[in-house]
Amino acid sequence: MKPFAIVCSALFAVTTLGGATPPATPAAKVVGEWTVLFNGKDLTGWTNAAGGESKWAVEDGVMTGKKGCGDIWTKDRFGDFVLEVEFKTTGNSGVFIRTDNPKDNVQTGIEIQVERPGGPDRHSVGSLYDLVAPGKDASKADAWNKYVITAQGPQITVVLNGETVCHMDLDQWTQAGKNPDGSPNKFKRALKDWKREGHLGLQDHGAVVSYRNLRVRKLP
Repeated sequence: MKPFAIVCSALFAVTTLGGATPPATPAAKVVGEWTVLFNGKDLTGWTNAAGGESKWAVEDGVMTGKKGCGDIWTKDRFGDFVLEVEFKTTGNSGVFIRTDNPKDNVQTGIEIQVERPGGPDRHSVGSLYDLVAPGKDASKADAWNKYVITAQGPQITVVLNGETVCHMDLDQWTQAGKNPDGSPNKFKRALKDWKREGHLGLQDHGAVVSYRNLRVRKLP
C-alpha cells in the first residue's frame, strides 16, 4: 500500500452562446474559466435520475432537497475538473462526481459525504464515502460549508472550508470490495477500472439539504 492513497493529516498545513435569442435562464454561463452550474432561478440544466424534471425547490438563489425529492443530476458530464459547491444540511446528503449512470449512482460514481459535524471516519462529512476518511472534521454546524473538489486523472482531492481533508489515488484501488489498507468497501468493481467522467449529482438521503454557488472549471 502506498501512503499517498490514504489521507494524510500533514496535508492540513497547506493547501457559448449561439443564436439570436438566448434563453432567459441558461443552464450554464461561462464566467472566465468557470461554468456556473446553478443559475439561482430554476433547475435548468438539472434532471432527476431518469432524465426528467426534478422535485428540488429553488428560492433566494438556493436549491433545496428533502425526503422524497430524489437525487438531482447535471445533464452535462465532466471528467477532469475543479468543482466548488456550498452546502447547508440537517443531516445526510452527498456530492456525487463522475457518475456514469445516475440510476446506479453507488456503483458508478464517487460520493463526497455531506453531513453534520462528526467523525472523522469513512462515512462522516468530508469523506470519500466508504473509501477514505477525512483527516479531521473541518465542517461547521448550522452554517454554510464550502467544498472544493478536484478530480484529475486518478487523483481526487477534497478541500472543506479551506482545509485539505481527503485525498485518493484511484489507481491504488485495485480490488473490488477492498480499500488499499485492507478494509472493506461496498463497490463491486475495482475503482481503478471506473470511468473517469460522468454526471455531477446531489443526493437526497432524507434530510433537508440546501446547495448554492455551484460552479465547475474543466481541467486540461
